[in-house]
Amino acid sequence: MSRVMRDSMGPASLFSGTNDVTRRRVRFATFAWLPVGAALGMSLLGISAISLTRPELAARQGIFLFVGILAAVLATIPHPRMLRVACWVLCALVLGLLVFVLVPFAPASLVTPRNGARAWIALGAFDLQPSELAKIVFILCLSQWLSIRASPRSLRSLIVPALLFIVPVALIVLEPDLGSALLFGPTLFAILVVAGARLVHLSTIIALAVCLIPLGYFAALKPYQQARIDAIVAQVRGDTRFENDIGFQGWRAMRLVGSGGVFGNEESHARALVKLNALPEEHNDMVFAVVCCRYGMLGGGLVWLLMAIYAAGALLVAASARDGFSKLVAVGIGSILFAQTFVNTGMTIGVLPITGVTLPFVSYGGSSLVASWIMTGILLAIGMHRVGSGEKDRFDE
Repeated sequence: MSRVMRDSMGPASLFSGTNDVTRRRVRFATFAWLPVGAALGMSLLGISAISLTRPELAARQGIFLFVGILAAVLATIPHPRMLRVACWVLCALVLGLLVFVLVPFAPASLVTPRNGARAWIALGAFDLQPSELAKIVFILCLSQWLSIRASPRSLRSLIVPALLFIVPVALIVLEPDLGSALLFGPTLFAILVVAGARLVHLSTIIALAVCLIPLGYFAALKPYQQARIDAIVAQVRGDTRFENDIGFQGWRAMRLVGSGGVFGNEESHARALVKLNALPEEHNDMVFAVVCCRYGMLGGGLVWLLMAIYAAGALLVAASARDGFSKLVAVGIGSILFAQTFVNTGMTIGVLPITGVTLPFVSYGGSSLVASWIMTGILLAIGMHRVGSGEKDRFDE
């Protein structure tokens, strides 16, 4: 080696390659892999449950899973700071879609009511549900607004967060999709708590909302929604009056859950039980009952274990994030999917009214699965870009 070459290779040159490798290793060493692994486990469990009675839909769900994972990978490419800029554009786009499905003169080929709800836009082989995208945009916009301001310590500082909450929720309720709308509440609460809102203010708002429940029951709910609440109250009391009408789905779901016992049933026996039970939406909203029938309490417990891992991973990502926006987004993603799992499993086992909420990663449906994987990709992006960002928000001060 010539002297010129030796002189040109100082210590920085010798170790630059090693430093690059170390940076890459540190970048990929993130808690966000916990949600990724949990999401994959729940997705595969869902395909297994769907294939029990709907093998053709299980194949489509496999395609949706591929698209969802691809969307998650694409979500990791941009730096999270790009979402801070793009979130308001995405908000306008999603609000436009939510309004579009409500327009009476929207083409029937694009917007066709299902089960009385105008919640989907037909795009050929894929149906888009704007409310699923609204969950993501709500988390991003709320986190961005709170991160660029000091902690919301006054009631006045909660006005904009309240508007960001009310507008999409009102549009979703008008579809009507009360179940999806209810998920925004616990998500808002979790993000505000982490952002530093006073618990006394949040408690006051919650107490006011609870006091308005009777008024909402009579003034805002439609007769069939009131009947569902009446059915769940009767169900908890052991009253079978609604077993063959409005409470039909709930009773069938509970029986299917109980038929699985602790360890579940063989595939052929479980398939026969599901078919004989004639449970509506067994591949979608009620897929948790199928999981319990096939794999027993162990299968149902596995779903909750995986979701607990997912939520814990999201909190760990939030704890390791360097900026307020990323912290709040991670908390929001973990809380909304955890709340969704709680509501879905609760209505399946008969402790909550049936609201049409899907089980994240498990229920059949392209919009729900892809949206959940996009949120998982955002978590991974936050985890991978946490090192060396050096960003600070007023939220962090």
